[in-house]
Amino acid sequence: MSQRDFYLAAYDISEDRRLAAALHLVRGYATGGQKSVHEVFLSTAEKDELLHEMALILDEEEDRFFLLRLDSRARSYALGIALRPADPDYFYVG
Repeated sequence: MSQRDFYLAAYDISEDRRLAAALHLVRGYATGGQKSVHEVFLSTAEKDELLHEMALILDEEEDRFFLLRLDSRARSYALGIALRPADPDYFYVG
């Protein structure tokens, strides 16, 4: 199995149809998140695929997408009832 890095994926999309498509796409990779910010573990190939698919959805004039790789050595904190991010045994994308 390839190594996965931990990312935050965030978007600001102005049109409902594109927003729904972006949400569906990112949730296919997400292990957690809320509204338009999601925690995702991605291999290099998965990251490239996500960026490519998102580019097909976005309107460059109106929409924004941000993918931030987080330092895997950093400690994560969860507040309230939130769960700390964890890489599951497997990912289903489809």
